[in-house]
Amino acid sequence: MTAFDPKTATIVVVTYNRSHLLTRLLDSLIRMDPKPGHVVIVDNASTDDTTELVASYEGRTGSEIVYRRLDENTGGSGGFSAGMEVAYELGSEWIWLMDDDVEVLPDGLARMGAWTPRFDHIQGRRYDYDGSEFYWQYRVSTSLGIPIPFAPAGFDDSHYREMNSGCFEGMFINRSLVERIGLPDPRFFIYWDDTMYGYLASRYEPCVIVDEFVLQRTREIKQWDMGTRHLNASSDMYRYYIMRNRGIMSHYYRAHGDYRPLAFAVGTAATFAKELIRLAFVERRITKKGWGNLWRGMRDGWRISRDASFEVMPPLTPAA
Repeated sequence: MTAFDPKTATIVVVTYNRSHLLTRLLDSLIRMDPKPGHVVIVDNASTDDTTELVASYEGRTGSEIVYRRLDENTGGSGGFSAGMEVAYELGSEWIWLMDDDVEVLPDGLARMGAWTPRFDHIQGRRYDYDGSEFYWQYRVSTSLGIPIPFAPAGFDDSHYREMNSGCFEGMFINRSLVERIGLPDPRFFIYWDDTMYGYLASRYEPCVIVDEFVLQRTREIKQWDMGTRHLNASSDMYRYYIMRNRGIMSHYYRAHGDYRPLAFAVGTAATFAKELIRLAFVERRITKKGWGNLWRGMRDGWRISRDASFEVMPPLTPAA
């Protein structure tokens, strides 16, 4: 087993008009020990002072900062696709993805690195805004195409659980897997992109969520507390893409022989129902716009699913 070298790791951050949050993340990188070799910041065409802010941290984080400003807002999906491409071209062995609304705990990279001799796709744990333990649904029903809400939250003596999903807020992945999967698909814009990327990774290697707290959210989100699990508030844009992107998902499942039309339709209906519950119990409003975006997203997703010319993202190297 090869010992983990922190300098071979690159942190990729995607940001958009949230320099106040990005400041907290960059400050946390200064406190990190050990530090990664590079920090790639992908700016989704922000109109605030993000460019100047990033420049002010040059030479302060202990890592080389690579700033890439995109010409337009490509959403989280486009940002992570661009950021992973930059990290890969830098020769990074390990790529750690995260949004701008988290802080990295000081020993976060060391905790992740301890698992690298065993696994190539690792998800650490995260504290929520209030310091509570965040539960992430790490198992997905492939036939339904939705997270399994009752997957156990606890850990046994192994301190990890296998997953078949992914989350770009904390995904830690080896370049060998990136080569085989290809880059994240920017066509998702937002939502389901990391779920599909984790699904693809799990087809090649065992993927795990480990009992290691490495991040903390810095943005408060309205939520419905259901005990261990929470249902967060969303937006009309998210509602549209949650439904629309199921059309893209269907192509990935087809490409790998996992598409079950009837079961997937049930999963789509369950997703629609969940969003109605979110509107009613978290946001406490069911507006014509919110309802309409769900219908519009489902309609557009159906059209995408029937597009015979749609092709999934290719690997970065030819299959052996």
